[in-house]
Amino acid sequence: MRSYRKELWFHTRKRVEFINITSRIEEALKESGIKEGLCLVNSMHITASVFINDDEPGLHKDYFEWLERYVPHNPELYQHNRTGETNGDAHIKRQLMGREVLVAVTNGRLDFGPWEQIFYGEFDGRRDKRVLIKIIGE
Repeated sequence: MRSYRKELWFHTRKRVEFINITSRIEEALKESGIKEGLCLVNSMHITASVFINDDEPGLHKDYFEWLERYVPHNPELYQHNRTGETNGDAHIKRQLMGREVLVAVTNGRLDFGPWEQIFYGEFDGRRDKRVLIKIIGE
């Protein structure tokens, strides 16, 4: 069994963004040389997310609107912000969208279903953040 580790760094221009990172994960998989195993991709920040879904702009707009409707960016609403922070909503959005994904690796490829892609979700952006890729297998 072998393992491979790589970090991806992001610095978004907006506070909230969704970025398709599938090709970067596939590149890491190729670098690893692993043909059969598992690929873990997780956000290393508590106000960002990694998730799998369709790369369809309308869906991403729906996510953004749904998150803002139910967890608005309004610093006065969150107990967490009494510490001097203003990102209480970003923590909750991350919890809803998920911390990580785990994808099977088969014949050296990510073993996706139809339309599946991997996304980085940023909820408190405009600063450096990272995602961990950990691939194990043979």
